Amino acid sequence: MKLSKLKVGQEAKVIKLNIKEKETRRHLLDMGLTRGVVVKIKKIAPMGDPIDIELRGYELCIGKSDLSKIEVEVIK
Repeated sequence: MKLSKLKVGQEAKVIKLNIKEKETRRHLLDMGLTRGVVVKIKKIAPMGDPIDIELRGYELCIGKSDLSKIEVEVIK
């Protein structure tokens, strides 16, 4: 499942980043979006983009287009 498809309150474990652009991939990895990390959807903007996620004790706001390239396994 893609991270962008989760609903508010759902948690998932990151399986794979399908991002070809090296700069974007490195940026997400530097922010802590690595394989195995658990993320939780906190908020979704009124128009559906961007999406606020929580991981490793802090929150990130990321565009739906980038989140759609991240494969996850739903936990809750």
